[in-house]
This record gives sequence, C-alpha cells and structure tokens, in this order.
Amino acid sequence: MRNLFLALTAIAFSVGPAFADDDFPGTYKLVSATRTVVETGETKDAYGKNPKGYVMYGRDGRMLVLVTHDGRSKPSRSDMTDQDRADQYRTLNTYGGTYTFHGDSVEHHIDIAGNETRVGTTEIRQIKRDGNRLIYATKPQPFSADGKMSVITLVWEKLK
Repeated sequence: MRNLFLALTAIAFSVGPAFADDDFPGTYKLVSATRTVVETGETKDAYGKNPKGYVMYGRDGRMLVLVTHDGRSKPSRSDMTDQDRADQYRTLNTYGGTYTFHGDSVEHHIDIAGNETRVGTTEIRQIKRDGNRLIYATKPQPFSADGKMSVITLVWEKLK
C-alpha cells in the first residue's frame, strides 16, 4: 500500500517546480478534484464531475477554502427540510485559518470550519505548480463518502 501511495504521489507531482514565496498568495479557482483509492489505484471524481471552489491565500498569512460538490440540490429557502440541510452540509467543504508555505508544501492551520472536528488541526498538502495552476494532494485518508483510504488531488488555477 505504501509503494502504491509513493507511486501515485510521484505521478501527481511530476510537473513543474514549486512556487516562489511571492508567487504563491492569491485566489485560485478549482479546476478538478479526483481521488485515488489507495488499495486499488482506481481514480475517480472526488466531488462529482464539475465541483466548484476557491482557495484564497492572503499575504497576511490567512487562508480560506470553499468547495461545493457537483449536482447539489437547490431547495426552496422558505421550506428547507432537515434532509435538505443535511444534503447541503454533506456537499460542502469549508474552512479557514493561517497557512505556512514551504515552497513544495503548504500547511493549513485551521481555526474555523464548517465541520468543527477540523478546528485546531493542521492539514499538510504537497504542492507543485504547472504554469498558473496549483496542484496539491492529501495524505492517504478515509474518504468521507465510503471510508476507503484515498489520496485526493486538487487542481486550482490562479485568478488574475
């Protein structure tokens, strides 16, 4: 399993060099989100075919992430059910805090989140760039929808 993870990481990060400190801050729009199941090597869409999202890194060291899954329902605001609310929450990933940039990785130090279990944690992403795109991947972790150990790879494009 470890060898498969190392191979997946090598493939995911075989693009250009890391960002320089001055190039990193800014707002990035989500281009794609895939996950690779560690046990099988199968790659699939992590949040549907066309998820939406932004990650913002400020020069002040603060960051925010907002990702919504593809195909979210749009219930009526006036009569949302508990199931509607649960579905909205289940298809949303949002958090913020400070960040530490290391050139080839970034640490997200989370102090606010849609899911309180993340508050007080630090998430580390290995990062590479490909032109104006930021590519990062998670460490293997249980995937929220099925619990299978997965590596999630996100591709973000820097907005001008």
